[in-house]
Amino acid sequence: MWKKPEEESPDFKSPSFTKNPIDQLKEKALVGPSLIVKGELTGEEDLMIQGRVEGKVDLKKNNVTVGRTGNVKANIYGKIISIEGEVEGDIFGEEKIIVRASGLVRGNMTAPRVNLEDGAKFKGSIDMDSKGGGKDSALQKAPLNPTSAHSQVKPGPAPTEEPEKATPKSKEGPLSVKADTPRA
Repeated sequence: MWKKPEEESPDFKSPSFTKNPIDQLKEKALVGPSLIVKGELTGEEDLMIQGRVEGKVDLKKNNVTVGRTGNVKANIYGKIISIEGEVEGDIFGEEKIIVRASGLVRGNMTAPRVNLEDGAKFKGSIDMDSKGGGKDSALQKAPLNPTSAHSQVKPGPAPTEEPEKATPKSKEGPLSVKADTPRA
């Protein structure tokens, strides 16, 4: 009546994870909340900043995270940069920059992809110039003048003008609007 369950074949192996979340955290360097670093910070591993850093953070091939308690007054160079705390300085991401809802950035950001979460505070400029390995980007190929030779839109006949009605012109400008509701 009941079938005995078939045993697993020796070829089948259960998926094993090489790194659990605790091990991943151990592989990340940490600047703790009570630490203050002044100068240039370089290395070959991912970095979590929970303290204060002034100077330069140069980890171009690694991920950099500025935690909620992190306060950075430095230019940051990294692979993927995630901001949850405060950064005053320019940020250069090889792949991506993420400014979380709790993040505050005062400086310019340069990366192929930039993500500003709802609630994030940012003052500066964003340059999303992708590095195409010597290839011209789509923006560089785009014509500067919309009516260039490559444009598909052809001009039509000029619209006929109707005589204007006599309307009084406002002193403020060519357009005046009157509201029917009284102001409070």
